[in-house]
Amino acid sequence: MNGWLIVNAYVRSEKFCELFEMLVQAGKSQDCMLEIKTNEEIWRLLAVHNYQIKKQLETVDFIIFWDKDLTLAQVLEQQGIRLFNSAESIAVCDDKSQTQIALLDKNIRMPKTVFNPKVFPSAGWPNKDYYLDMAQTLGYPCIVKECFGSFGQQVYLAYDDKELLEIIRKNWPGSFIMQEYIASSRGRDIRVQVVGKKIVACMYRYNDNDFRANVTNGGSMKPYQVNEAQAKMALDVCRELGLDFGGIDIMFGENDEPVFCEANSNAHFKNLYDCTGINVADELIAYIRQEMTHAF
Repeated sequence: MNGWLIVNAYVRSEKFCELFEMLVQAGKSQDCMLEIKTNEEIWRLLAVHNYQIKKQLETVDFIIFWDKDLTLAQVLEQQGIRLFNSAESIAVCDDKSQTQIALLDKNIRMPKTVFNPKVFPSAGWPNKDYYLDMAQTLGYPCIVKECFGSFGQQVYLAYDDKELLEIIRKNWPGSFIMQEYIASSRGRDIRVQVVGKKIVACMYRYNDNDFRANVTNGGSMKPYQVNEAQAKMALDVCRELGLDFGGIDIMFGENDEPVFCEANSNAHFKNLYDCTGINVADELIAYIRQEMTHAF
């Protein structure tokens, strides 16, 4: 079985390269040859062949799409190639406002969330009263979260009106949501890695010096065994978002009940491997082989 691993041409950090190599090696160990291609490389190929590359794809059984170049993902799906994850699933996870909308009325507990109305940049600074009113609805402190971002770096905590408006001005006119702050989960959450319909690994992340638990922001980690409610939430989220695989972040409510935080379609699993010793790449390749075998 042969596949492509499509990555972003402009992301070359050691952390990403390690992850890509883990996937390639997992493929080799399961007789599944995985060739790394960049999004730029595929766009060039598409342009040369007038956006029809079915002949070039005849030897490609599947694509692991480890990028957020959604237009490219959609073009490749139009060529009839099976993508893991799909363009639709990547899109709904990449935009945190769309994630919230997709999970509304799905019996999944989430923080109370309000959305940023569309305001055209030419209209200038919007009516600040809206944001102050929404903060009163949520209560202080409240979370401001950019819709597009990774590693917790675009998540902010506002304690009062002044801090809230400063955060919004800083991110204006970007897309963001405002959320209720789950104080019982300050500096701690769990990352649950799902592949197919199975939880394959989980870690507890904690940080005594920040309200965010992300390891990239200085947090620590240790292996964690999910309980029944947490497992159900992680699997339900992946099902509703159409994910083949994903990293689901879950917070702790006042009585440690699960509260959904975020879904990651391209969750980095190197930290998870270092923490638990479980190689998610092996699980992912095994799942893809199973899916493609059934497809044939």
